[in-house]
Amino acid sequence: MLLDSTIESWFVEDVGHHDVTNDVPGMAEGRLVATEAGTIAGLGAGQAVFEYVDVDAELLAADGDSIASGDAVLTVSGSARDVLRAERVAVNVVGHASGVATKTAAAVEKARTVDDEVTIACTRKTTPGLRGVEKRAVAAAGGDTHRLDLSHMVMVKDNHVAAMGLTDAVERLRARASFATKIEVEVDRPADAPRAAAAGADVVLLDNMSPAAVTDAVDRLAAAGHDAVLAEASGGITIGDVADYARTGVDVISMGSLTHSAPALDLSFRLD
Repeated sequence: MLLDSTIESWFVEDVGHHDVTNDVPGMAEGRLVATEAGTIAGLGAGQAVFEYVDVDAELLAADGDSIASGDAVLTVSGSARDVLRAERVAVNVVGHASGVATKTAAAVEKARTVDDEVTIACTRKTTPGLRGVEKRAVAAAGGDTHRLDLSHMVMVKDNHVAAMGLTDAVERLRARASFATKIEVEVDRPADAPRAAAAGADVVLLDNMSPAAVTDAVDRLAAAGHDAVLAEASGGITIGDVADYARTGVDVISMGSLTHSAPALDLSFRLD
């Protein structure tokens, strides 16, 4: 759910203190239209933007829907001045969220051609102030949100291991975490995967490994009897090689690019 303060900050940024451009009299009706095919998302945020300035907004699609070029996804009616002030903010937010959803849907589809069970997840590499919008877009397209913030899971990364050693790092952070909090340990060599599991990892993050190295790490975990430990591949994975990683037997494929570099879906706002 978007906070009013968040929407207000978007308007402050876009409208400024003296908007002459949109000083238009009368009432208006309009439509938000897709000008390319993709997966729509962020519609709730777009609706909230219009409703914040007392413009009625009706959704014609749902987050996660596949849309074609020319499809209308939202209609509005209200003061022409307020409709025009809100339209660019709404287009930007919905377009960005839909770009994230479209890229996520493509990654999920690629993975499903190989393995119906592997999970496609995003990361914390999100746009400041837009994490909620982006994470919801990933979920709408069939992806997993991973950690929403630092409190959702303990991540033992390379710097922790460098400072304390793998076993001591896991023990120290587990002692400070809730019993309900999972521990994920990052490794960059297949041989370290069973070591991380033995140290108490619930999830082993196989970082910046090739598909062959990930397969090796997954096999080592199984051979050491760590079948209950999840294996996650991450680091520079693209749409083009998602299927290669899905063949490794890994449980999760996480991709920062789903949020940090997804191109916006092209949308247009048109007055009727």
